[in-house]
Amino acid sequence: MTAESFPMIGIALALVSAAVLSAGNLLQSRGVKSSRNRSGSVSVAVPTMSLVRNRVWLLGAVMLGCAILLQMAALVFAPLMVVQPLGVTSLIFATLIAAFVLKKRPTKQVLLAIAVCVIGVAIFVTVAALVSTQHAVDDAQLIAVLVVLGGVLAVAVIFLIVDRRVGAPPIMWVLLGGVFSAFVATLGKTVILRIQTALRTRDFDFDGTNVLTIGCIVGIGVAGGLSIYFVQRAHVANRPDVVLAGLTVVDPAVAVIMGIAVLGEASAAPPWAFVAFAVGGVTAAAGVLMLSRAEREPVDAYESSPQLVNDENTS
Repeated sequence: MTAESFPMIGIALALVSAAVLSAGNLLQSRGVKSSRNRSGSVSVAVPTMSLVRNRVWLLGAVMLGCAILLQMAALVFAPLMVVQPLGVTSLIFATLIAAFVLKKRPTKQVLLAIAVCVIGVAIFVTVAALVSTQHAVDDAQLIAVLVVLGGVLAVAVIFLIVDRRVGAPPIMWVLLGGVFSAFVATLGKTVILRIQTALRTRDFDFDGTNVLTIGCIVGIGVAGGLSIYFVQRAHVANRPDVVLAGLTVVDPAVAVIMGIAVLGEASAAPPWAFVAFAVGGVTAAAGVLMLSRAEREPVDAYESSPQLVNDENTS
């Protein structure tokens, strides 16, 4: 038996990752805004040293790191297109965490939005778990992923140049953070598949194939660093629920597209499965949109709640 024989373990790990991600996101949002206010800066740029001294932000950073590790562990057991859509549930966890901390019951609109989101994710993940397949990743697929990442990097550089001159819509930081986060998962999955293949075939020679694998590992570091950077800027310019809602739509969408188009995880899927994917994806996205609009106050209040770690305890 191989790790791929236990997809339910991957699903469970992905759900835990989503819960940890939601808590880390709320803490980091609070930390970023606190540091920005103390610095007196009106710039979108994040005061880095102030963040490093902020214990709330650091705790959020540790939790985000743990969420990434849990996500990578989930990808060992399940395909990318099964694991990534479960990230949508992080917005649900964030809403429930805020309601618990503030001891405020979610409204009917929130509960309805959560139900719609859960139904959409359940449809997508169930069908994906039934029809998706995992294959050894060949050199052409690795090169394709790296080429696409290079194109996205070029777009990001152009965007940063334009932002310096004319400014950028705040939502763009969310979109860029989500896109690079998706590449972390996609590249992570390719590396996992290559390592599994190497262990199975006992091929540890330092050849062109393994050089490409190392290139993917470097790509994970680059994409991960840029994702963190853009997410921090997104927190400065946007509400935490907007950041989380955007990430939970963009990240899974890009990752699933890469899983289908590049990694071939849906190569054996029948036509009806793609219809189900579309229905589940649209339903989940609608649930996320409903949830982000249904109740904004608890998330705002959460950021300033005295029941959380006090920002004043910074060194």
